[in-house]
Amino acid sequence: MSYRYLLNAFIGLLMLFPFQVSAQQKIEINGIILDESNNPIPFVAIGIVEKYIGTASTEDGEFSLLVTKAELQDSLSISSLGYDPFKIKVADYLKLTKREVVLKESVTELDEIKILKPSEYVALASKNMKANTISTPHQIEMLYRRAVTEGGQPKFLVENYIKVRDRGPAYYFGLMQVAESRKSADYRIWKPDQRWHSINGMASLHPFRPNDSQHKRNLKKFIWKKIGDSSYEGEDVLILEGTNSKMTWEKIKVFIGMNSYKVYRIERGNTLYIYKKHKSGKLVLSYYRHSWKIPKERFPLHLRNSPASDSDYKAEAFVYKVITDKKQIKVVPYGIDVDMGMIDLPYNATFWNNLSVPPDTKFYKKIKDGLEGVYGVSLEDQYKYVNEK
Repeated sequence: MSYRYLLNAFIGLLMLFPFQVSAQQKIEINGIILDESNNPIPFVAIGIVEKYIGTASTEDGEFSLLVTKAELQDSLSISSLGYDPFKIKVADYLKLTKREVVLKESVTELDEIKILKPSEYVALASKNMKANTISTPHQIEMLYRRAVTEGGQPKFLVENYIKVRDRGPAYYFGLMQVAESRKSADYRIWKPDQRWHSINGMASLHPFRPNDSQHKRNLKKFIWKKIGDSSYEGEDVLILEGTNSKMTWEKIKVFIGMNSYKVYRIERGNTLYIYKKHKSGKLVLSYYRHSWKIPKERFPLHLRNSPASDSDYKAEAFVYKVITDKKQIKVVPYGIDVDMGMIDLPYNATFWNNLSVPPDTKFYKKIKDGLEGVYGVSLEDQYKYVNEK
């Protein structure tokens, strides 16, 4: 084999290598979802349906999603309760000079339609939960974050990238792995160590999911009434509210499809679940949010009159991937029985820099600015030094 042949082959490889690398480079798709009155729409499901790469818009209607060149000819799908679905080719969306998507409100007229009793819809939704959601073993990957304030001042932020091997809300919560973690400096006065990762609330607070928690409620004991109607991708949706005479403080609001009995949205106090359609037509979780206060009686006596006793926690999760191919499911249990603020993983800057982190909401920006303002240390530097091994 001649020297010239080897040289030409080597040059050819050099020319090919950059192309292969660039083909995998991430391309950011971002924008804002608005209604026809120019108001932002929160928690809209956005994604590449065929490959189930996705996210949800923030409470300010903004979104960010990373794709590769392989997805440029795929469709970007956008759907939300109460609005007509919207689709556009990824390449065409990237050509837009103004990255705004205006959703048109769906028209619903259910007054002339004979419907079942509200309690019957709830019963049918519960009965059909297995059929209406992805109930075979699958892997969900999500960004789960928790912020803590004391006396209204930001004191701590922790973010986990989590993998869950689940079978959906028709079954008990599955195996969970905290794959990546990062946290800010901890400026809290009182630093309680929770026995479990706060993602457990995602399972225990879900009114349709079987669990052994005290949060489980017998939905048959609730009195249900219709309080409104909506739609989701062409299906009429009933908005039902349930109350329990023995627990007057609790209300549960569910959004149930009239024909399919699919549960598209659940509101339970300060807890919110939003579901979207998988390419199979079944539902899968898109967004989760929960906020809570620690009761004053749990604080040490010397702190009960301090700003620490006014502690607010807010957690939210954005679902990025759903993997249904059993051969690709890989979850190594870690972190379920640990306070997420105590997770001991090194900070992987490369991973976080390549993750499509949601745009900063007003709430998140307040947390970030507050944490950076304590000693003038950027959040990125806090991540670097606090999580350093």
